[in-house]
Amino acid sequence: MKLQQHVTDYIAFKEALGARFQTEAQILKAFSKAMGDVDITQVQPSAVQAFLAGKGAVTSFWHHKFGVLTRFYRFLMIRNYVDSTPLPKTVPKCPEPMKPYIYTPEDLRRLLAATDRLQSPLSPLRACTYHTLILTLYSTGLRIGEALALTLADVNLPESLIMVRTSKFFKTRLVPTGPRLCDRLRAYVQRRRKLPCPQGEDSAFFVTRSGNPLTYDQARKVFPILRNLAGIHREKQARYQPRVHDIRHTMAVHRLLSWYREGANVQRLLPQLSTYLGHRDIAATQRYLTIIPELRNQASRRFEHYAMQEVENEN
Repeated sequence: MKLQQHVTDYIAFKEALGARFQTEAQILKAFSKAMGDVDITQVQPSAVQAFLAGKGAVTSFWHHKFGVLTRFYRFLMIRNYVDSTPLPKTVPKCPEPMKPYIYTPEDLRRLLAATDRLQSPLSPLRACTYHTLILTLYSTGLRIGEALALTLADVNLPESLIMVRTSKFFKTRLVPTGPRLCDRLRAYVQRRRKLPCPQGEDSAFFVTRSGNPLTYDQARKVFPILRNLAGIHREKQARYQPRVHDIRHTMAVHRLLSWYREGANVQRLLPQLSTYLGHRDIAATQRYLTIIPELRNQASRRFEHYAMQEVENEN
């Protein structure tokens, strides 16, 4: 039986179980294409190694592809389609995880100001679209994919709510919006409704000049332009430059820092932040809370105060 057919059957099996499986499906289809029109038993280890290696240095994506293929071949072995796997026995060390860039308030102001440079007679809404998108991402902590999937109906301005329907974990949630963001969204909607709305209220909220949905690829290409215009960058030797997704990390860190400054019960409020961000548990939220010097100082002062109280109680 051909490899391509096994890949097709496996993808259908996973999707039938309710798995989103989009990225994994793309990897498996790319794997099938790279191996060629061969029987499942004819896949050569050297070809698999070349597929995993790709071009350039080993990144975390190597391990992601390896994991997808490991699960695929486990599926085949359980059903006796193959007796062994052509996957490499030696796995390279995974590089250290990328540290998110936490934008300062000044960074965000410059980033928003840079959107004015996108203004064009041919695309009069472009600057406003990206300005509103960045504000929405920072104010709500939405994932970029969630923001770009919003429809006009999802943004309920009278109730100050955003309905997120395409969550990473298939969960729909309501995200409250503050008055300043609502004012910005309202101004954007007035201009956006002058563009085509082919699906009525189910039309995309963030759009291009033609009324078509703004795509992730388009946003991903424009964001580095804005970042450079704003003069935001890591040191030259850094592997990654600040990303649009880091705005979500920034929102979480800034919220935590604000609670510390207010003297709030951070441990009690963390589950609320987790729910707001659409996480399944607090552990997922904790990965977003990158330690920055000011946050570390606030946490240290909080602990020092707690420790002094304990000493006084002992005495």
